[in-house]
Amino acid sequence: MSDAFTVLWTHDTCRALRKAGRVGERPPVAFSGAHSSLPAWTGARAGDEVYALHVNQRELFVVSQMRVIDAERRDCCGTDPATWDDPAYPGHDDWSMLGAGGCGAQAVHVDATPVRFDVPISSELLARLTWRNRRGQTRTLKYVVDGRLERSISLQGFYRLTPEAAGELARVVSSPAL
Repeated sequence: MSDAFTVLWTHDTCRALRKAGRVGERPPVAFSGAHSSLPAWTGARAGDEVYALHVNQRELFVVSQMRVIDAERRDCCGTDPATWDDPAYPGHDDWSMLGAGGCGAQAVHVDATPVRFDVPISSELLARLTWRNRRGQTRTLKYVVDGRLERSISLQGFYRLTPEAAGELARVVSSPAL
């Protein structure tokens, strides 16, 4: 049985996606890392879903839904860097804003929906979203006030969704465009 996770894409990441003209394109890769500069996708396996989220003006959006293919270095990644200042993944320069230059970055190949910034999560769903840890304990988002997210700290990281929350996010992504 596959799992589902969330990862928060920062304003800098989303600004870089827009500036590079990646809106409407499907990312072939995302990046995981052991350092705090990148979220560690350690729990994700092939077939798992990852929802890239973004907070803008206290509203939460689904930017892309990604299905993990693998976390192996492939030919598409380009050559390994020969020196410390060589790019880590020259084959994925178009998507480097997703963390290719992060400390200890590892490519995670994905099959993704196009990058969008117009898929909001309703205030009702925001209050119901639930994550679970490895011990099975669940939690909801902190700092939700009047259906808006006051702080994004409880989204920063890579977190496993409950099956119910994953199903609800899948329905949000598959609903017709607004």
